[in-house]
Parts: sequence; C-alpha cells; structure tokens
Amino acid sequence: MKIQKIIGESIYALGSNKLRTFFMTVGTIVGIAALTIVMAVGAGTEKKVMQRVENFGIRAIMVTAGGGKGFSPPQGGITTLKLEDADAIRNQIDGIEIVTPAAMKRNMSIKAGDSQIQASVFAGEPDWHDAWEWYAQDGDPIVTEDLATMARVCLLGTTAARDLFGEQSPVGEYVQIGPVRFLVKGVLERKDVSPMGTDFDNRLLIPLTTGLRRLFNQEHLSYIRVKVIDPDQATSVGAQIRQLLHGRHHITPPQEDDFAIVTASETAKAVKGISGTLNLLLTALSGLSLLVGGVVLMNILLIAVGERQKEIGLRRAIGATKKDIMRQFLAESLAVTLLGMVLGCGIGVGISQLLAQATEIPVLISWEPFVLAVVFALLVGTFFGVQPARKAAALNPVEALK
Repeated sequence: MKIQKIIGESIYALGSNKLRTFFMTVGTIVGIAALTIVMAVGAGTEKKVMQRVENFGIRAIMVTAGGGKGFSPPQGGITTLKLEDADAIRNQIDGIEIVTPAAMKRNMSIKAGDSQIQASVFAGEPDWHDAWEWYAQDGDPIVTEDLATMARVCLLGTTAARDLFGEQSPVGEYVQIGPVRFLVKGVLERKDVSPMGTDFDNRLLIPLTTGLRRLFNQEHLSYIRVKVIDPDQATSVGAQIRQLLHGRHHITPPQEDDFAIVTASETAKAVKGISGTLNLLLTALSGLSLLVGGVVLMNILLIAVGERQKEIGLRRAIGATKKDIMRQFLAESLAVTLLGMVLGCGIGVGISQLLAQATEIPVLISWEPFVLAVVFALLVGTFFGVQPARKAAALNPVEALK
C-alpha cells in the first residue's frame, strides 16, 4: 500500500469512531499542554529575574555589611565596614573602575506637605551615579560640594516623587526625612524592580557625609559598591576583596565573615541553574503525563484490534501484507499523538496567555516547547503503537474473517 493510502485509511478509521479517538488523544493533549505552560512560565520567570540582575549591573560587586549570600540587605548591628575599607579596596585592588561607599536606612518616614511615605534612604558620594549607572532625569546629581558642606539636599526615586508630589515636579521643594529637612535637587531615573523583587524607585539619595553625621549618626557603612573594568574578572576581583577584608577585619577560618560579597555574574549563574533544574523537573512530570497517555493509547488500540478483526482479515484477503497492516496501525497511533500535540500546544498557549493577563505570573512563549512537543508526540505514538500494530499484523486472515 502506498503511504498516502495508508494515511488516508488511518484518518478514515479514526474519524469513524470519534469518541475512541478522543479518549486516545486526551493523555497527549494534557501532557503537551502542561509542557507548554511549564516552559512558558519558566522562560518568563527566568527572563524577569535576569532583567532584575541586569538592573544590579553586570560589572558590579557589592560588599555588604554582615554575612550571608545573595542580594539580601545589610544585616543590622554590623559596624565593621568602614570608609577606610573602601579606600583600601580602591588603592590596593587592580582592575577596578569605581569604588563608592554608601550607608542606608530602610523604611524611614518621609514627609512632604500632607503626604507621608515609608522609603529607603541611601547616602552616597558623587560617583554613586556612575557606579550604579543611575543618573538624575530631572534636576542635578549629588556633587562634591554637597559632600564637603554636608548639604541637606536629596534626589528622589520616581516612586517616592510620585507618592509625595503626584504629577508636580518635586525639584526645589522640601521633604522631611526624620528630624531633618532636605531640599529636593533632582529626581532619579526609573529603575523598576530590584533583584530581591522590591521597588528600586522607592528611595531617596542624600550626600554620604550628610547621612552619616546629620541623619544616621553613625560612622560605619552599609555597603561598598565596586564596578570592575572587565565583567569577566568580577569573580577574581571579588576573591581579592574578600582576602583584603579578611586581613583588615582580622578574620581567620573558621571564623565567619562579617561582610558578604555578591557579583551579578554569580547570581545570574545561580538563577539559570535553579531555573534549569526546575524546568527539568516539571518537564519530567509532563513526560509522565504523556507516558500515562501512551499507555491509555496502547490499550485502546489493542481493544480496537479485537473489534476490527474482520476489517483486518478482509484487507489481508485482498492483498494487504502484514507490513501494510502494521504501518496502518502505527499511522493511526502517530496521527492520534500528533493531533493531541497540536491541540495540546494550542491549549497550552491559550492558558499561558490567560495566566499572563489575569495574574502577575511572567510568561514567555518560545520555540522550545513546540520542538519538544513534536519529539514527544512522535516517540509516544511510535513506542506505544508498536504492540497493537504487531498484534493486528499477526492476525490470521482466515480466522479474522470468521
């Protein structure tokens, strides 16, 4: 029999018993739909996290007060990170473009007229803008004169500016940070979300000297941000900084560090590793669903072989070979799984789009799930269709016609 004829007969056989065909495709539809949704959500989540990592800066190293890993905020009570540490890093470590120390306080009360918010207050030096690649979109940045005079000036993040002043420009207005009144000299560019998922723009920036001596009343730093010349050297520079601070802080193993060093490249690798492992696990679960669907497919086809003995015997009697019968049943099995693949992909894409619109779950439709869907459909259709096809081909035509 010609391939076209085999395909035509297979489609006719499936169409003549629509309910049975439906039950055979359900497992494939569910498995492929789940695979499509899982991979779309996984790709969307990874993209969103990587965008947050890029906001951190691919050439950046953060030395934060307190132990721990990741983008966690500095731990309270740690007072060992000093301005002298920033100077030592700047003068003793090669491959560095910028070193900028900073202090910060979270959830400080900020007032402007009748408006009041809770925001993070960062105290930094003029090169804070270059270190973060975060500049004033309106007004002026922090300058050296502000540092020298301990000026009571600040820049607002876009969220803080909106919550305090609405659509009005805050430049030239005053805000109250704790007990100190500050003149707003600028508004920072929008940065969106931090790697921790918090609002990067709900902040104020003030001169470092003003923060340490007039507002925070402290001498220690919250973090030191380092910007390396070559992003590929960030890990090795981080190791040198760790060794330098061990000596300065008199830390010897197994004593724990009183600081943490984080690089964007290491975090990006960790994010990709976690995302890859999660996607692999969820893909395996989708594969299990396809496996169950394949077993159902095989059993229904085996039942169909018994019901279609006369048809098989008649085909053998008019010249069809065992290979022709086997090919027809394999074609039916593949047609079922490929139909399930098409429907499953469509349903999966539809549900993914609904998730993106109805929730905050990030979704990214890519080509990978469709390639995997085709591969899984072909494997399931071939593997689980072989046994029914063999059984059909092995029937004795004389016995089948009785």
